Amino acid sequence: MTQMTDAKNKIITEEMKEVARKERIDPERLRRLIAKGYVVIPKNIHRDTTPVGIGEELRTKVNVNIGTSPDCVDIDMEIRKTKIANEYGADAIMDLSTGGDLPEIRKKIMEHTSLPLGTVPIYEVGVESKKKYGSVVDMDEDLIFKVIERQAKEGVDFMTLHCGITRETVETLRRSNRIMGIVSRGGAFLAAYIIHHERENPLYENFDYLLEILKEHDVTISLGDGMRPGCLCDNTDRAQIHELIVLGELVERCREAGVQAMVEGPGHIPLNNIESNVRLQKSICKNAPFYVLGPVVTDMAPGYDHITAAIGGALAGYAGANFLCYVTPAEHVRLMKEEDVKEGLIATKIAAQAADVARGNKIAWEMEREMALARKRHLWERQFQLAFDKEKPKKMREELPSSNEKACSVCGDLCALLIAESIFK
Repeated sequence: MTQMTDAKNKIITEEMKEVARKERIDPERLRRLIAKGYVVIPKNIHRDTTPVGIGEELRTKVNVNIGTSPDCVDIDMEIRKTKIANEYGADAIMDLSTGGDLPEIRKKIMEHTSLPLGTVPIYEVGVESKKKYGSVVDMDEDLIFKVIERQAKEGVDFMTLHCGITRETVETLRRSNRIMGIVSRGGAFLAAYIIHHERENPLYENFDYLLEILKEHDVTISLGDGMRPGCLCDNTDRAQIHELIVLGELVERCREAGVQAMVEGPGHIPLNNIESNVRLQKSICKNAPFYVLGPVVTDMAPGYDHITAAIGGALAGYAGANFLCYVTPAEHVRLMKEEDVKEGLIATKIAAQAADVARGNKIAWEMEREMALARKRHLWERQFQLAFDKEKPKKMREELPSSNEKACSVCGDLCALLIAESIFK
């Protein structure tokens, strides 16, 4: 049984009750949304995961990517990143490791968090194929499904699987005028497999078998956007839309099988095209939860892409995206470090809060009111407690203190609030 099959059978699970309580939504209403596929609760049956709801009528959620690379394998650093994700309010974590002992890294991460954990199994397939055969493109079908099943048994809650990259999709890309080609690593692995073997994508060709594995362990599938644009110049082109159409068909097959599904969206989109991309996905994929990377709204700011992504994420969330994957300052430059994780997460939480406020979410508005009252009453410690980053504003205030304990050092005794208080007593 999965959360979706239970929901279809009119069963309100403990996980649904917990999500309903946190989101302040009627449990029966939530059950119906899950039964339709409009909401997912990524929770593997083998793991004690904190229930998190993603989708329609719920708050915008934030994911943190961590993981090693072939050039940097430091499990302790990944554990520290995990702890930062816990501390600063991430809703989920994805382990994108490609260097070192991948199962051991996943195990260590899961030992240090109860947040839903996601992976991209094709990464591990590629790493093992390179060790075994000397090349990523020589991976075989048995290994692909073996890795997926192994990760499911380990307790992975959701998996990005690039099932929408078909031979036809690859041919569409070949005929295009894209500048960046394929920037999705998993997408590149599978496109290379298709071209090298002159065969169909095994994940697409054997989709029913894949669903059997995921259903057995209640793993939520995150249908990957292997053809996402890697720069603004490539946005919303035929390759991207072709894959999206395939993903829309696969969403319906997931729902028929009782497997929870969400759909991933493009990472580089100009601001004026974000809303149309979200609406298009929601239409083609029948309101499946939408998981977007950023989106990054300009390619001119390497080192500051947490800002470019937060701008896009706020608009995407307002337009209907349900799950924002953070982008760190190190995106496009190097592997993220601990401080990058913190900055990227906080920037994306700001975007999610801005989107929720704009959409009228009651919980988001209560948070805003609490902060407003704390500022009105000059309750500095309360302000720091409510803030996404509790340490940074407190440190700033201590660095340049005001002569008036109620005010900050920008205005001191000339504080507008203090003057207004004295006038309007």
